[in-house]
Amino acid sequence: MSASTTLAADTMVLARRNLEHIRQIPEKLLDVTLQPVMFTLLFAYVFGGAIGVAGGNYHEYLVGGILVQTLAFGVMGPGVSIATDLAEGVVDRLRTLPMNRAAYLLGHAAAEWVGTILALIVLSISGLVVGWRIHAGILDALAGYALLAAFGLAMVWLGTLIGLSVRSADAVQGIAFGVIFPITFVSTAFVPIDGMPAVLKTFAEWNPVSTMVTATRTLFGNPVSLPADAPWPLQHPVLTGALWTAGILAVAVPLCLRKFRARTAD
Repeated sequence: MSASTTLAADTMVLARRNLEHIRQIPEKLLDVTLQPVMFTLLFAYVFGGAIGVAGGNYHEYLVGGILVQTLAFGVMGPGVSIATDLAEGVVDRLRTLPMNRAAYLLGHAAAEWVGTILALIVLSISGLVVGWRIHAGILDALAGYALLAAFGLAMVWLGTLIGLSVRSADAVQGIAFGVIFPITFVSTAFVPIDGMPAVLKTFAEWNPVSTMVTATRTLFGNPVSLPADAPWPLQHPVLTGALWTAGILAVAVPLCLRKFRARTAD
């Protein structure tokens, strides 16, 4: 059996292991399923009547922001999972088996990405419930979901990198919440940025979350409500969002492999 075939087989086994954990402990998916649905319902019905959006209604504006915010917070699950496995010696036990060492990381990322895809499905359904619709053509809609799925994969690897860089699962949660929370809220995710103070508006305009949210809304044909003097990333959000996603993957994946080798060195 070739090395690539062995790696693929080992990766599938470990991905199945992680998915079994999700099946046995479904509450592990609460942060990417129930919580985002609650955000959708609360923002739609509490703030929906108070926030005006040029070119459409707030419900259709909101869903793109919720989708990207959920994917951004998706760094927490992979980070906590791998930090826990390292702390409890699970990785050390797996290393005693005749398997490719990289298979653990790949299987871990594959299983976490499945959870991300599930979150996209659940949130799309909840969006339809509150009145969100896709007004673009089928190809643009598919491109929108492809970009979201790729961004979700980038967040999985970024979360994995965080988990490999800290010593405890609690540290992952603290870092993820402390960084992702302000980045997602000081953006175009939930409100138009025209009314923000100058400093916050500038930050929001160049925020990669704003770019991803605007790209999602553009591809789905939803209102974007951008300032007239929006910077280049927001004027070309799809291209910029793809570049951000590719850049995160290009940095996070090799760093994860390097960190994993260092953390599991004999």
